[in-house]
Amino acid sequence: MSFPIEDLPDIPPEWIAEVKDFIRIDHALDDQAIAALLRSAANLCENFIGQMLMIRSVVDMLPGQVQWQKLKRVPVRSINLVEQLASNGATSAIPAGDYDLDIDSDGRGWVRVDSGAVVRLRVSYQAGLALEWEDVPASLQQGIIRLAGFLYANRDGVDAGGPPSAVTALWRPHRRMRLN
Repeated sequence: MSFPIEDLPDIPPEWIAEVKDFIRIDHALDDQAIAALLRSAANLCENFIGQMLMIRSVVDMLPGQVQWQKLKRVPVRSINLVEQLASNGATSAIPAGDYDLDIDSDGRGWVRVDSGAVVRLRVSYQAGLALEWEDVPASLQQGIIRLAGFLYANRDGVDAGGPPSAVTALWRPHRRMRLN
């Protein structure tokens, strides 16, 4: 099980302005709705590309196995804490010499405990492509903005046949396929 323990940071106002330009509206009445649609589009982007956009804290729960185990989110920036998780939910730190960590060249994080006595692990780490929204690759930004514009324009339930193919074309080069 894996989950970010932080939400995406606030969407930059420049992105809201870009969506408004894209869908040709010039009032601020729907700015909050557009920001919410941008957040949804960013989450959809993360799911599509298989990577976290913004660097955030993540916690993975893993079985305590002696072999190497891959962390669920990418790209991993740092692995901060490895703990043993008891059946009652209590955690205790595992001494640094009793486990191994690795971050490979593809940004995948790996952890291995040296003893089979550990039943479950709780691994805390940082993962994401960018520290700031402006550091997100331009093609991902444009896809998020276009998808938010599409969602806004089709918010009243009009069946438009799915999101524009330009969105997936912009995101596809960043996509990481996973085989679990």
